[in-house]
Amino acid sequence: MAAILQSQFSIAFMTASSPISPPVPTRAAQEKVALGWTHTARFLTTASKLPELPQSELPEIAFVGRSNAGKSTAINTLTQQKRLAFASKTPGRTQNINLFELGPKTEANTLFADLPGYGYAAVARGAKLRWQQVMADYLDVRRSLAGLVLMVDSRLGFTDLDRQLLSFVAPRVGNGSVKLLVLLTKSDKLNRSDGALALIAAQEALSELTTEEADVNVALFSALKKSGVGDAAMLLHSWIHTAGEAVAAPSGPAEV
Repeated sequence: MAAILQSQFSIAFMTASSPISPPVPTRAAQEKVALGWTHTARFLTTASKLPELPQSELPEIAFVGRSNAGKSTAINTLTQQKRLAFASKTPGRTQNINLFELGPKTEANTLFADLPGYGYAAVARGAKLRWQQVMADYLDVRRSLAGLVLMVDSRLGFTDLDRQLLSFVAPRVGNGSVKLLVLLTKSDKLNRSDGALALIAAQEALSELTTEEADVNVALFSALKKSGVGDAAMLLHSWIHTAGEAVAAPSGPAEV
């Protein structure tokens, strides 16, 4: 009888003194939370010049890429909204910086910035140079910029203009103040072998940006097949939310 009482006491003592860890959310649950967050995106304002952008204390994630790299389509896919970002049939047409709020309507917690596509041949040289300077200034001095999502056509890899854009933000990526995700878009056009090679080539190209402080990731992405969408959403969500709020970092995008 004494042995039984002792055993019961030990079990009760362990239950009372040992904290019970909350269950770890499944990957599906993590993805649902992240996609629910991106789905809250709504239009805030548009600006043709940097001084026209509102100053904000909210962390800002900018989306950039060559014209026709699938940037607007990727934004719409990530947010599960068909026309949040204007996907023009004429590449290079969008020439403004468009801001979108995310989070509760009464208490936004993040901004997405859709920057104009670059590199389209039909755009006048003067306009090209003006927007290159605007983007260079934005990436260099925009205080609220916390993350950058660069769209690169997986079939073409990094172009000279892509590398030039990365050079604008390289110091901030290097010191860890701006996180970087490269999405290799239109990956449905590649077979598995070519997709793997594109990923390796991108990792090698980004290796020069990596430091101990840098947070640099790259992933294959297809808006058509919806592949890579959940992983990208989870990573962006983890950038913004605190450790207690954020879902676990996804295993999809590869760290460089």
